[in-house]
Amino acid sequence: MSRRSLALFALCGASFLAFLDTTIVNTSFPSIGESFEDASPAELSWILDGYFIVFAALLIPAGGIADRVGRRRVFLVGVAAFTLSSLLCAVAPTWEALIAARVLQGTAAAVIAPVSLALILGQYPAERRAAGIGVWGASAALAAACGPPLGGLLVEVADWRWIFLVNLPIGALVIAAGVRALDESRDEDATGLPDLLASALVAVGLALLALGIVEGNNWGWGSPRVIGAFAAAAVLVAVVARRCLTHPRPLVDPALMAIASFRRANLATLLFAAAFFSTILGNILFLTGVWGYDVLHAGLATIPGPLATTFASQPAGRLADRFGHRAVIVPGCLLYATGLLVLRSAGGEPDWAGTWLPGMVIQGIGVGLAFPTLGAAAAADIDEARFGVASAVTSAFRQFGAVLGTAILIAIVGQPTTLAAALAASDDAYLFGVGSVLGAAVVAGTIVTRRVLAPPHDPRTIAAGPPEAAIGV
Repeated sequence: MSRRSLALFALCGASFLAFLDTTIVNTSFPSIGESFEDASPAELSWILDGYFIVFAALLIPAGGIADRVGRRRVFLVGVAAFTLSSLLCAVAPTWEALIAARVLQGTAAAVIAPVSLALILGQYPAERRAAGIGVWGASAALAAACGPPLGGLLVEVADWRWIFLVNLPIGALVIAAGVRALDESRDEDATGLPDLLASALVAVGLALLALGIVEGNNWGWGSPRVIGAFAAAAVLVAVVARRCLTHPRPLVDPALMAIASFRRANLATLLFAAAFFSTILGNILFLTGVWGYDVLHAGLATIPGPLATTFASQPAGRLADRFGHRAVIVPGCLLYATGLLVLRSAGGEPDWAGTWLPGMVIQGIGVGLAFPTLGAAAAADIDEARFGVASAVTSAFRQFGAVLGTAILIAIVGQPTTLAAALAASDDAYLFGVGSVLGAAVVAGTIVTRRVLAPPHDPRTIAAGPPEAAIGV
């Protein structure tokens, strides 16, 4: 294997690891709950949200730190930390220890994602960097597609702890390849560090917001604890916004948020992601809790969605180039909502071919059209020099949506004790997804980009945006 091929293996393998663990744990969630019967679903939800929160909060500063300290060095440390934290997840004796290990894992993933992309761009000349982004994005797509069935298979033949142990050999191979094949690079003009305090405040604010949502039913929505959590989260958001205006190296450049297309596309991304990530977990809970599927069959039942997404995302960029971003995003949102309504129509008796399959295919097509085009719309009016940080902000908004969607899903589903209650909770969960994605459609309908798009036949035309958006992770 050539040195360049070895480098690509290391970088794509790391991307695979980071994005695999955004989906594989959802499939294993019911089995994890069986191992920790003393924990409520609201408490166990932090196994998911703990990962999403630190991933979202640290995505933006991680790339800036690597630019200054050295991308190769930070990348290797990030992969090593991810591998070690995966081991800690696998051996966690309590649900509290598992959550702590997942927070460490999410921190490492936040380092891996932007730094691996920065390093992979260095493997290609400027005129072929779109190909590099495509290779990197393909590894993320593969991870998203493999997550549900792989998680189900590992739980079925072994134990949920193996969904974390599987990361160890991959991580070891990635580190070995990276040590041998990657060259050090950094931004020699970069000075100082990003606003790390703002990142910490974002993480705490998201945690408080999620806490208020998931514990709302238990504590009471009007209780001092829930109101206090929401109020504290709002205060922290205001503090972060103030720091972005005054800090010399702000977490989010105010000039970026002043661009209307960027701001609106990111808001739509957050709303779409809330629907998407709530549906990922909601589908598994429906299949296992209502239809009685085991986790392996539940994981396999969800495969048509990612497959449909993969096929639909291919023409999405060309359609957006020809007809405009919102002409693709809005129909994608409407298709996703339609798919959710089809899934919601499923009754208590399994009907995979008649109801589940068409619902998954329709929503998968909607994801393939909307998610990558939202990324393209966010980047459309961004100067090339700021594309890296703009992509990180868009990825962070996607993770913000994941936090909110997962927390709201747990609050809606609760702990049903009868089949009728579980079916009613699933109906409500799908309605939340429909409402959130329709909100994304409304916001997307206001997106107008200033930049003139290249003709559809122009080979230079590339749908911009972070490649992981193509598969909704």
